[in-house]
Amino acid sequence: MFTFVSAAPANDGLTRHGIRSISPSRMPNLPNLLTLSRIAAIPVLVAMVALRSPGGDVAACAIFALAGITDWLDGRIARQRKQQSDLGRMLDPIADKLLVGATLMVLAGMGRLDFYGLFPAIVILCREILVSGLREYLAGLSVGLPVTRLAKWKTGLQMAALGILLAGDSGARVLHLEALPVGTIGTVMLWAAALLTLFTGWDYLMAGLRHAVPSLAATALPALSDPRPGPAVPAVERLQTGSARPDSVVH
Repeated sequence: MFTFVSAAPANDGLTRHGIRSISPSRMPNLPNLLTLSRIAAIPVLVAMVALRSPGGDVAACAIFALAGITDWLDGRIARQRKQQSDLGRMLDPIADKLLVGATLMVLAGMGRLDFYGLFPAIVILCREILVSGLREYLAGLSVGLPVTRLAKWKTGLQMAALGILLAGDSGARVLHLEALPVGTIGTVMLWAAALLTLFTGWDYLMAGLRHAVPSLAATALPALSDPRPGPAVPAVERLQTGSARPDSVVH
């Protein structure tokens, strides 16, 4: 006597070999693929700088510029196509910080930052670690930090400075821009980005302290500057009332 066992339903996500299939809706969408491409670009960028050649410097600058474009493009596509996802909100700040951190370290390690350029690099790295710690702590409270307009300016200036430093004076010669002090321009822009970093980092730290020490919420601690027109609203109040955009991430 043989006993027959009915086959599993076709829609249970399993193949006949017992391997769970992935539906197309669960596959990474275009915005997430763009975000992942920034992470994948990091080892290529580092390799180009390690070549220590004018062509490698230009290639590293081009790779960094393309990565910066994807940082703007992935969010725009996600909003237009309504493809915001938890994966994207997680990956976007991680990709940004990995790209910036790796670029600063390779510039410093290869001697591409002069003595005065090391100080703004240290400030920027410390701020990235501070914001990451704040985000991790506030995530446990189901709270996010909205992006201020000043933080967006900081990000743009920082990316431009790093791109220029990657090209350097050697890359400028390849592009027939040897008359410009490219290295000095990049260092000055990095200092400007570091100053903005201090302001935005302080704002986010104060917002985090309001949650860590509730008694401070009623004190005169400065509120996180509101990126929208109108009277400033403390960041904690916006977050508690849910008025912050769901796709906002700290940069």
